[in-house]
Amino acid sequence: MEIGIDSFAATSMHLATRTPADDAFAMAELIDRMKFADEMGLDVFAIGEHYRKEFLDSANIVILAAAAARTKRIRLSSAVTVLSSADPVRVFQNFATLDLISHGRAEICVGRGSFTESFPLFGLNLHDYDEVFTEKLDLLLQLRAQEVVTWEGKFRPPLHQQAVYPRPLQTTLPIWLGVGGTPASFARAGTLGIPLMVAIIGGETHRFRPLVDLYRKAGAQAGHPPEQLTVGIHSLGYVAENTEQAIEEYYSGYAETFTRIGKERGWPPVTRGHFAAQNGPTGALLVGNPEEVAAKIIRHSNALGGISRFTFQMDNAKLTHAQLLNAIKLIGTRVSPIVNQS
Repeated sequence: MEIGIDSFAATSMHLATRTPADDAFAMAELIDRMKFADEMGLDVFAIGEHYRKEFLDSANIVILAAAAARTKRIRLSSAVTVLSSADPVRVFQNFATLDLISHGRAEICVGRGSFTESFPLFGLNLHDYDEVFTEKLDLLLQLRAQEVVTWEGKFRPPLHQQAVYPRPLQTTLPIWLGVGGTPASFARAGTLGIPLMVAIIGGETHRFRPLVDLYRKAGAQAGHPPEQLTVGIHSLGYVAENTEQAIEEYYSGYAETFTRIGKERGWPPVTRGHFAAQNGPTGALLVGNPEEVAAKIIRHSNALGGISRFTFQMDNAKLTHAQLLNAIKLIGTRVSPIVNQS
């Protein structure tokens, strides 16, 4: 199983007093963590895309390109590319260029995103949310398959015998579909025969099994071989030398972040009891010592009928750079070996 990190380029600085100099320092630390993850043997590092003050990843392709120049083997992906508010031609060109810079290590994980700020920012209508995404994904897949494209849709000007360059180094640039809990999204990924990255940030992981089964069934009905229908999980987690330390370091930042987001979405404030339930054997959180976290990844994989990739999202809890580096070291040297020896 591939093990990696997803980052939203969040900073530990207080939002009200943060300066551009603070952001520059945080960005330098992020690139250092990406380089360190490569050195620790992690398989993938992915950067999200958001348009909020607490995140620095609105131009994630730039961060990935900077990391490509400082890493050697780790795969570099988005988590996710908000395709609904992007031009698929530009997305393909950006990631094809990243693939050339990284010597064939680029991937794209596309999704609709968990926030909606990009729609008004780029003059889009939220009423077209799903239809826009479906159309743009169709174009992106055609751009990957063909050097010269003829295409027509509703929301973007048509292309007629248009050549699109550069082409990636990889014969087929990997494109994953990032999903939450919408059945139609799982079925779409299966029908298209593209890898599925499931964001499980709450609840119990085994409850996603019917949706993963739907993905595999849709893929089989569309004629795609089972080995093409791979599943990954993106979850919130953190690893320290012992469980008590991991919880102590992680909880306060996690509670602050999700209580703040919850106010926007009508969720109740995070409590210690809620956290404990989510961090239990079947819950979505993976906060603990390396052996506990590895065992939980294996349980999650078994619950979903087998997964090929697991990525940790850690920088939403206001952890320090040193804490994140230590977690990356533990994931690479202790968690990953256990998972892959099982």
